Amino acid sequence: MRLLHTMLRVGNLDRSIAFYTQILGMKVLRREEFPDGKFTLAFVGYGGERDHTVLELTHNWDTESYDLGNAFGHIAIEVDDAYAACEKVKQAGGTVTREAGPMKHGKTVIAFIQDPDGYKIEFIQKGTAGY
Repeated sequence: MRLLHTMLRVGNLDRSIAFYTQILGMKVLRREEFPDGKFTLAFVGYGGERDHTVLELTHNWDTESYDLGNAFGHIAIEVDDAYAACEKVKQAGGTVTREAGPMKHGKTVIAFIQDPDGYKIEFIQKGTAGY
């Protein structure tokens, strides 16, 4: 078994694709339209679906926003430099919700940003985590 993808419902697919590709550097792997179901799926990631876990962005054509609730936590992405990654996000107009720095009770350097729909994304600086 292996983890294939995480699905996120998004209100504006083009806006979300721009965020994940232009700001986070992912690639659009495939996009499928389902006119009868009135939804579109776009798969984005850093590598192909056969070898990597990816994100499935689901856009229901009649829904502009979602209540994110309080159960989902975040997506984590390893970055070479969390400080530089936050700066890049800010320069691109993105939102940093927790600046880069060591965890409160540890040494792992982390930061949090937010995608256009409000989903949290954690940056974990390579070489600082305990794995």
